[in-house]
Amino acid sequence: MNRNDKNPELRSDVSLGPAIALLELCSIARGVEVADAILWESEIELLTATPVQPGKYVMIFTGSVEDLESAMGRGVALAGGDLVDQLLIQNIDAQVELGLRREGHINGQIDALGVVETTTVASSILSADAALKRATVDLLELRIANGLGGKSYYTLTGEVSDVRSSVEAGARVAEERGHLAREVVIPRPHPDLVRHL
Repeated sequence: MNRNDKNPELRSDVSLGPAIALLELCSIARGVEVADAILWESEIELLTATPVQPGKYVMIFTGSVEDLESAMGRGVALAGGDLVDQLLIQNIDAQVELGLRREGHINGQIDALGVVETTTVASSILSADAALKRATVDLLELRIANGLGGKSYYTLTGEVSDVRSSVEAGARVAEERGHLAREVVIPRPHPDLVRHL
């Protein structure tokens, strides 16, 4: 699999803290400038700062809530009209980090499959966090931007009622931000489909 088919690589020497932030810009050049500015602004650690498809630039960073708020303020001001989306999540669900660091995999049959598709990276991460906190579900995959024309999506599994509840919560978050593309819940997906997830 080439780099364009993967999530941006997160630094292996830094783990997500209790809070993360993300800035998504439609200009790579401005994105590099903003990344430099936020590093000078606050005591934060960049987990990734990289171009993603289609010609966007994404920064994911961690630190204290106060430092993240300060960095976000500086980044948003400097980004101006190039800002596509942003997020700040306190107490992020641990499965979100795992989803950003690896591809999903499934062993055996699953009871239900939920898919939430968004038009921005930030909305997908916020949506996934809300979905995971809503019910007892497992995150199968969280794909952001690369190989998706700038869209992002995640897949969940669990009992049908839990998946429905989680997808509903995640979709609501993305819809409120104006970035929901589509959401589906598939009870008892066909085994041949599961092999391709």
